[in-house]
Amino acid sequence: MDATEAFNAAKAGDRRSMARLLTLIESGEANGAELGFSSRGEDCRILGVTGSPGVGKSCLVDRLLHAWAAAGEKVAVLAIDPSSPVTGGALLGDRMRMQAADDLDEVYVRSVATRNQPGGLPVRLAAMAEALLDCGYDRVVVETVGTGQAEVRIVAVADRVLLVEGPARGDSIQAEKAGLLELADIVAVNKADLDGADRFADEIRGSLELTGQAPPVLLVSALEGTGIPELVSALGQLGPARVAQRARWRERLLSEWEAALLTRDDLEQLLDRLEAGDTSVPEIVETFYRGVG
Repeated sequence: MDATEAFNAAKAGDRRSMARLLTLIESGEANGAELGFSSRGEDCRILGVTGSPGVGKSCLVDRLLHAWAAAGEKVAVLAIDPSSPVTGGALLGDRMRMQAADDLDEVYVRSVATRNQPGGLPVRLAAMAEALLDCGYDRVVVETVGTGQAEVRIVAVADRVLLVEGPARGDSIQAEKAGLLELADIVAVNKADLDGADRFADEIRGSLELTGQAPPVLLVSALEGTGIPELVSALGQLGPARVAQRARWRERLLSEWEAALLTRDDLEQLLDRLEAGDTSVPEIVETFYRGVG
C-alpha cells in the first residue's frame, strides 16, 4: 500500500491504513506536500503537552481524552518516545496510562520514536499531525517526555502549548531554563491533592506576571479528576496566540533548517571532508546557504 492509498483509506476511517500512513511519513517516505494535506492556519487544533518527567502528563492527557471523547470529539495523540522503535524501552510503559482512552473508538494513540531522527522529527511530526487532522480527527495532542531543548523544538509544532507542572520548584526552574514557559499558553499544576500545590501555583503566577502576558495557571489532579472540567473549558476558550506564537515560529524555522541539513544526501561526505581537514564549517555553511538561497 503506497502513501496515497493509505491516505485515502485512512480518510475513510481505516485505522490500520492510518498507522501505515503515519509510518510512511515518520520514515520520510511520504510528505504532506505530495499528498495535498490541507493548510491548518490558526485553528488551535494541535495541542502540545510538555513538562518534567513524573508530573503526571500521561495521566492528565488520559483525563482530557476521556472528556473530549465524551463530548463527541475524535482525538489523536502523538506520544514522543526517545527509546528505540524496535525494543520499545521503559518509557513506553508510561503510555500504558493512556491505554483506557486508546480503547475508545474516538481516540487514536501513536508512539513516535526520536532515535535517529534528531533534526527531521519536528518537521515530520507536523506532517503526521496534519495527516491525522485531514483524516477526520478533531484535534491532535503531542506529548513530550521532558522539558529539555529537544522538547522545546518538538512542542513548537503545536498551535497551543499546555505546560504541566508538579508541586516542586525544581520543575518550574527546569522548564524556565529550557524556554518552555515562553511557549506555554496554559500552565496546569497537577497533583493538586498534594501539600504545597496551591503555594507552588502562586509562585508560578508570580514569576509569569513579570513577563507582562501571563498564561492562566490552573490547579488540577489527574488522580482525583478535580480541575479537569475547568482545564477542558480553558483549552476550548484559547483565543489568538500570545507572544508565545513568535517563539514557536522561531523554533519551527530552526527545525526546518536543521532538518534540511541533517537529511542532505551528502552529509556523510561533508563530515568526511571536515574530518580530513579539506574544508571548514564556515565553508560548508556558505555552500549550504548558496544552495538554498
